[in-house]
Amino acid sequence: MTRALIVIDMQRGFDDLAFWGPTTNPDCEANVAALLERWAEAGEPVVIVRHDSPNQGSPLHPSAPGNALVAAVAAARPDILVSKSVNSAFYGDPDLQAWFEERGIRDLVICGIQTNMCVETTARMAGNLGYDVTVALDATRTFDLTGEVAGIGVVSRTAAELMADTALVLQQGGFARIARTVDLL
Repeated sequence: MTRALIVIDMQRGFDDLAFWGPTTNPDCEANVAALLERWAEAGEPVVIVRHDSPNQGSPLHPSAPGNALVAAVAAARPDILVSKSVNSAFYGDPDLQAWFEERGIRDLVICGIQTNMCVETTARMAGNLGYDVTVALDATRTFDLTGEVAGIGVVSRTAAELMADTALVLQQGGFARIARTVDLL
């Protein structure tokens, strides 16, 4: 097989909206589950990525209950589980690029949380490394974001705006194709 599904950071801690703020795309988890089922039926490789935050106060810290994978992902049988503490799955343990190279995997389908953070960073890096990348946008989600930006001032974006921006940048920048789950099934 030359195609793998990468499921990024589908962890219970992202359900803590008091910590993360408003989100979008309530169908994300169901779409990820559908992709996992399709990959299992086809016998294609599945990569599960878990974010192990070094921040003790994070719901994603290894000692926090939120570090656990959501039920649909926890029930999957991944070919490899990657633990990371940064945005890109390529900087996790074990070495994801080496794992792909050993198996001749060149095509990647990426889904998970957060669209504009770990999903986007992993997709950009995969594109730069020469992989053929597809992001299942409706199998991702993110959260509203507000912050002070030097030279601009306070900037706010809704989760839906961030998802659209990520899709546009990944597609128009040549990093990845954007697809719907139904089209990948």
